[in-house]
Amino acid sequence: MAKEAESLQIRTFDELPSATGFASQIEPSNVPAVFAGCAKGWEALRKWNPRDGGLDYLQERAGPCTVEAMLSRSAPFFYGDLRSHERVPLPFSSFIGFCKQHMEKKEDDQSQCMESGERNSEGSEQDHVAPKQIYLAQVPIMNVENKGRAQLGVLLEDIQTPAFLDESLLASVNLWMNIAEARSSTHYDPHHNLLCIVNGTKEVVLWPPSASSLLYPMPLYGEASNHSSLTLGKPDLSLHPRAEHLMDHSQKVILKAGDALFIPEGWFHQVNSDNLSIAVNFWWQSNLMRSMSEHMDAYYLRRILRRLTDKEMDLMLPKPASAECKVHESDETLNGDADGDIHNMDKVFMDGDIKGKEVKLESAICHMKPSALQALHALVSLVHDRVNIPDPSQVQRPSWGNGSTACAEGAPKNRIIFHLEDDPVANILWNIEPRTLRTMLLYMAEKFPRTLEALMLHLLSPVGAEALTRKFDEIDAESSEEDRSKFYQIIYGALDDQFAAMDAILLGKESFAMQAFRNVLDKYLGVSIEDGPKLCAR
Repeated sequence: MAKEAESLQIRTFDELPSATGFASQIEPSNVPAVFAGCAKGWEALRKWNPRDGGLDYLQERAGPCTVEAMLSRSAPFFYGDLRSHERVPLPFSSFIGFCKQHMEKKEDDQSQCMESGERNSEGSEQDHVAPKQIYLAQVPIMNVENKGRAQLGVLLEDIQTPAFLDESLLASVNLWMNIAEARSSTHYDPHHNLLCIVNGTKEVVLWPPSASSLLYPMPLYGEASNHSSLTLGKPDLSLHPRAEHLMDHSQKVILKAGDALFIPEGWFHQVNSDNLSIAVNFWWQSNLMRSMSEHMDAYYLRRILRRLTDKEMDLMLPKPASAECKVHESDETLNGDADGDIHNMDKVFMDGDIKGKEVKLESAICHMKPSALQALHALVSLVHDRVNIPDPSQVQRPSWGNGSTACAEGAPKNRIIFHLEDDPVANILWNIEPRTLRTMLLYMAEKFPRTLEALMLHLLSPVGAEALTRKFDEIDAESSEEDRSKFYQIIYGALDDQFAAMDAILLGKESFAMQAFRNVLDKYLGVSIEDGPKLCAR
């Protein structure tokens, strides 16, 4: 993900793009962009300036309007989920009055009079506590769907839609205004967003949609599904371990009056605002969302979930660290009784010479690396040590779905292994070269068919089944169609019930994919399925 973040760097434009350039190059890239001085020509920059009579102007123009204010008891933190704040009706004139009061107190503070004034004054709680806890967030200046909801529509004449935006596509224009310093919770918007600064300074931290798993998004079914569940400041890593590297994938931009920031849909962002900061933002639906037909939603949902599940499976089964498996066995173990026939192996013809004739195994030992011999011995030993089957022909299919495991001695009961590091069998299979594994399996089919059968039926965990079949894919890629057919004939032909073995492998693979799917639901949708173990790749 770090490489992806590097390729999604925020771009800064000193000159405003044309409408064609924005629509054809900037917007489709889905990468944030800063437009320096985008709003410098607005009347609002002069008329709304708090240090030049702007508050009086706003009070006069829109004072009678009633707005919906955000009231937070955790100021300066303003969390967007409904359980962390209240929405309270408030005359806009009252809000401007709070702004004036706070501005006067800041001036008094510079004269070292504020501290004694706060201790001695006898105003109401609203006069002294509420101003810092109130934030005007997303108050409509213009709303296409509900024109009557635009409480501050009278201010529309002071701003100007940037020429590069298609005004006909706008969904809403909103005012954002805070009295004291404020920090918004991390969230994304389901629209493209152009954030324009009218007064003050804002620091915006952004994360690409691909980093959402690090932000622990709220559950999809909740009322605040577009918000992160992380606390502002330093997250509790004991509760949210993936957040440890959160800032490594972030990008930060500082905006001043007149600047604008294009925040594409789906980009998480967290905004820090200084005192009396005022901003206006434009929202519009992306071309992609406008062009999506509802009758295709179910299909796109399945495709996206499948793609994320495949990526999660790759995270759960990382690439081998080396070309050959390094099994730490002593020389005594290597020469033990379990592999008494190993030293009589013949070479398996690995260059396509597995035709209709019988495979010979007389000198393969001379062509295998010591590490491969260790792996073969370790694999045979693991089966002999862990599987206790009086009659190997009496096989039972593992039932991953109900939480049971293969009947391996020494393994914890009712524990399904999904992690490569927890499974020595999967480790051997995954870290061995395809050609070497092919030789090993052919040898086992010839010399230890019941051991091979027990391996497939009783010792393959979900991660082991996934590792084995991926190695089969690598073997297939290196073989001709005729050789592939002969290889599987030999392997499965050595088993008493090849269909039981194939079914056991398939069930293991599906269990592994199911766990990856659960991880995807948890990481990206904030949804946990409790009817099975959970192990998220980090």
